[in-house]
Amino acid sequence: MASYKPNSGVPGHESSCHSLLFPFLPTLTDPSPPVAYFPKMATALPASSSEFRKVLWTGLYSQVVIMTIPVGGDIGDEVHTVDQALTFTSGKGLATINGKDQAVEAGDLMVVPAGTQHQFVNSGEEPLILYTIYSPAEHAPTTVHHTKEQGDKEEDEGTDEAPEWTRKGKKENEAAGLVKLSGKY
Repeated sequence: MASYKPNSGVPGHESSCHSLLFPFLPTLTDPSPPVAYFPKMATALPASSSEFRKVLWTGLYSQVVIMTIPVGGDIGDEVHTVDQALTFTSGKGLATINGKDQAVEAGDLMVVPAGTQHQFVNSGEEPLILYTIYSPAEHAPTTVHHTKEQGDKEEDEGTDEAPEWTRKGKKENEAAGLVKLSGKY
């Protein structure tokens, strides 16, 4: 199995995953990602990371992103038009979902349906690290935000947008030849 560093051409990308089809660098026009395997991801993420947000993988209908919320930091109060499942791998935080607070910590999973107000604050003494799965994608496939401020700026400017093909339906993607049912990976 080949090893691959996601977005290896982007400075600061040290994460690795494995796939039968790597190397692969996602683009805004190529919606044909290979199968990706992230060994022990839920338990092996670093205790700190230099990036606030980093996209690891983008597919037709979902996206895997790692986030590091610094001590005292937060992701900002937000509402997405996509579903989001967050798995916390280190640290402690406070989730506010539709105005209700819930403590979160390493090992917790939280699912935030599209249209739901949410905010995550690092309330601990170490970085709050999580990986999140957006369905469909929320960010450009090559996104790396070193800080929350950079992420907010790029989102406001419209330079961090998910590819158009991630917002299309199954039948539309099949008709465009983007779904190839080979039975193999």
